Amino acid sequence: MLKTTVGHASLTGPRPRNEDFCGAVTPEGAELDGKGVIVAVADGVGGHVNGREASEYTVRGLLSDYYATPQTWSVPKSLETVISALNRWLVSQTAKTRETAGMATTLSVLVMRGRRYTVAHVGDSRIYRLRGKEMERLTNDHVWEHPELNNVLSRAIGLDHRVQIDFSDGDLEEGDRFALVTDGVWNQLGDTRIQAILLAARDPQEAASRLAMDAEDSGSQDNCTAMVLQVDRLPKDQLLDTIARLQSLPLPPLLRPGQEIDGLRVLDSLHESRVTLLYRVQDASGEIRILKTLRPEANDAQSTAALAHEEWLAGRVVDWRLPQVIPHPGRSHLYYLMTWHEGASLKARLTAGHRFAATEVATSGVEILKGLAILHRLSIVHRDIKPDNLHLGSDGRLRILDLGVAASDGQKEAGGFSEINNPGTPSYMAPELFAGAPADVSTDLYAVGVTLYELLTRKYPYGEIEPFQKPKFGDPVTPNRYRPDIPEWLEAILLKSVAREAKDRFETAEEFLLALERGAHRPLAVPRRTPLLQRNPQLGLKLLAAGSLTLNILLLYLLVVR
Repeated sequence: MLKTTVGHASLTGPRPRNEDFCGAVTPEGAELDGKGVIVAVADGVGGHVNGREASEYTVRGLLSDYYATPQTWSVPKSLETVISALNRWLVSQTAKTRETAGMATTLSVLVMRGRRYTVAHVGDSRIYRLRGKEMERLTNDHVWEHPELNNVLSRAIGLDHRVQIDFSDGDLEEGDRFALVTDGVWNQLGDTRIQAILLAARDPQEAASRLAMDAEDSGSQDNCTAMVLQVDRLPKDQLLDTIARLQSLPLPPLLRPGQEIDGLRVLDSLHESRVTLLYRVQDASGEIRILKTLRPEANDAQSTAALAHEEWLAGRVVDWRLPQVIPHPGRSHLYYLMTWHEGASLKARLTAGHRFAATEVATSGVEILKGLAILHRLSIVHRDIKPDNLHLGSDGRLRILDLGVAASDGQKEAGGFSEINNPGTPSYMAPELFAGAPADVSTDLYAVGVTLYELLTRKYPYGEIEPFQKPKFGDPVTPNRYRPDIPEWLEAILLKSVAREAKDRFETAEEFLLALERGAHRPLAVPRRTPLLQRNPQLGLKLLAAGSLTLNILLLYLLVVR
């Protein structure tokens, strides 16, 4: 979890009143994860009777209204929406009376969320960042570029009907110190003394107090306000951070063998879909990697978010049963790297004519389910289990590929987005998915059942289903019709896994796995056909009505004869 320390100081100086105002909110729990920490400094237009009211109203309004914006909004969108509303209110106040005319304020805002920060800035207050011993100014002063007007604001909250806000962002590091100061501080001290104070101070409160007091003692003719925010601890990387970071990167061009990108040499192109591209590349150490990116024409926010989601999910799964994400600090384009494994997919082995034995299929099923159980424990639903996405390496290990359409809790927290590819392949999709039900653990397990069925028979339990087809599901074809050598215990497991109703299938990957591991020692009792009344309740009622009518006619006949 993000942990920060805040210090602040605001001195009136020689002015009759303090027109500066500053504030911070450091929430906890879900609000901290979703919206982050916010600090703001404002400087009311110098000498104006309502300068203090403008700065205080703006900061207080921002700190309260920012947390009322939807969790699904980005930080810049939330800030821009709130600041624009505050600006409109101030402009409306300036038109009411002669006393409020010219009521305006500067505003410098810093938001820390997850492992990133966002700056929003209007006016000539400033934000500095001290990282190690190096200090950087993160804002530009909005003043007129003219010797006689260099103290006159060109932008301020309340100055115009539409306010133009400067935004910037970046990654956080533990130990970073950020200083938000009004012009009474920076104009008097200068960057060199501000840096020295930030370096020498033991904590943010001491730094803020020294900045304000040293500026006042040095003869500042303005109010002196400083806020210092320090990053004490960073959380683990979150999906929102990954999306924000990746969306700022440009897409690489189409790559050809022999070309280099960020120190990676392209060996060949592995796969092209409608939106994504896969390349085999070699890094500086000679290791072979997989590079996944988007096609140049897919440079939109939805596709970027989906790719970021995929990388984030894959990075959460630390297990050899899935390809591992490889960090690449030199990345300057939108892509991510995965481990490369020699071998072939199970679909490729089927296509090559390999005949899977029953024991081989059962062993494969055990490994698939172990990998799927890991995903499900992380609240990840794969949504596209099939032989094409199962890879048997030359090391003998079976791996689950492609989280491109996987669903997770994090996706909901990020506001949802369109998938890069259509989720699922029709022939492996459970019946309820065609009725609009969401994918879940049960539908993943159904896809495993269809996959094992196909490995054994080269057929599908309900026949091949084409895209956009609306299939009707009766009873699945028993696999021994195609492979009489399949043992009864394995056939029972397959029939249970591909049952038409979700309630008749395995509930968890662990339950499915246990059935395979027990095998013939504790076989399942599964009906080969669904009872007539269950398959067609209406037909059963019709037969019952017909039988009842026949019985009544017979009784009537007997009464007449007697």
